[in-house]
Amino acid sequence: MPRISAATVADHRANQHAALLEAAREVLAARGVHALTPAAVGARIGLARSSVYRYFSSTADILAQLTEEAFPRWADRLRATVAAPSPGGSATPLDERLLAYGRVALEFVGSTDYALVPAAQTLGLPAECLTRLEELHASLIEPLCEVLREAGYDHPALRAELAWGVLRAGTRRLASEFSGEAGAKDTTEIIEITLDMFCRTLR
Repeated sequence: MPRISAATVADHRANQHAALLEAAREVLAARGVHALTPAAVGARIGLARSSVYRYFSSTADILAQLTEEAFPRWADRLRATVAAPSPGGSATPLDERLLAYGRVALEFVGSTDYALVPAAQTLGLPAECLTRLEELHASLIEPLCEVLREAGYDHPALRAELAWGVLRAGTRRLASEFSGEAGAKDTTEIIEITLDMFCRTLR
């Protein structure tokens, strides 16, 4: 039997881990946090529960790893969005950067990652996990803070946090619409009003 190189084993584990995280994300989004178990995650990709425990120690660990993967990904996306130059290569006007940030932030609620927010509140995570969640949440606001700092605003961190409150209110409203029994609704008006209020807060 041929030997398997360390690099191949590492690649296999990385691919398996990524597949399990995606399966966990799908289970959480479709069935909620109470259905998020190592057995359910493994079953989704045809892996035995005992094998899943090589990657996750518990449901809380699954949720923690999903959060550690999702929040930096969204923070990077937000940062890239506000950093993008205008087509002509000149600096993008502040209002356009704010709108771009706001739209991406609101897209979060329509993604499978959004289920992490109520799940963390429901599961009753330890204090240190909740502290880490707050740190990751703050990383989503930091790109907005950077934009305001570059634009010469005083107290950019405070302004960014307050403006984020508008986006949070908008996401809660969108989430309630998405979960309505009547099915998917036209949420364009909610998005546009939220973005208008968000930009007004920062003018």
